[in-house]
Amino acid sequence: MTDEEKKDDVEEVSAEAAEDPGVAAPEPDTEKVVPDKPAAKKPAAKKAAKKKADDDGDEEAAKPAKKKPAAKKKADEAEDEAPAKKPAAKKASKDAEPAKEAKKPARRRRDEERAVPVGLTVRAQAKYVRTSARKARLVCDHIRGKDVVEARAILAFTPRGAAKPWLKLLESAVANAEHNHELVGEELRIESVHADEGPTLKRFRPRAMGRATRIRKRTSHLTITLTPKES
Repeated sequence: MTDEEKKDDVEEVSAEAAEDPGVAAPEPDTEKVVPDKPAAKKPAAKKAAKKKADDDGDEEAAKPAKKKPAAKKKADEAEDEAPAKKPAAKKASKDAEPAKEAKKPARRRRDEERAVPVGLTVRAQAKYVRTSARKARLVCDHIRGKDVVEARAILAFTPRGAAKPWLKLLESAVANAEHNHELVGEELRIESVHADEGPTLKRFRPRAMGRATRIRKRTSHLTITLTPKES
């Protein structure tokens, strides 16, 4: 029944009630009729795109699945099995790590007191130094028996060409003691130092009246031996 028909019925009943007072007037219909909203129309472009996508999906589903080559299939299977094996290898490596750590000896700190063996000596040698053994001995006599700090000062202020090779050799001996025996360089003294003769290079110079004079370019082997002060 539409709204107009309802309205006509209500008017007829109200007219009858006006003529006949015994007839009660009907109560007005308070319910509001909400018209149904028309469904939102989808754009034609969206419908066409959706239909095309559905058609493409049906075509892909209808296509037979391509078979993988046997070699590729085996490779995929191997990749699937590989992750399952990895955790076991990782677990084994983790178990092996504590064992390795246990074998490593604890490192000593440089400031800790160390037991220095009695009679320990550290040696350094420089060969084929381009200076004569006699000139080298004139310098090494000043530092024999001195400690490292005093010997450094003496060599730094000695006005001779052989002092520079001796200073480099002293620093090399100190580095050997610190690296190989974990000793402190300032706590060492020079136990022995000597210079030996090396091979001599022969050269000639022209002289008067067609003569030639031999020139000897001498070399030497330098040696330094260090020992701790306590011993």
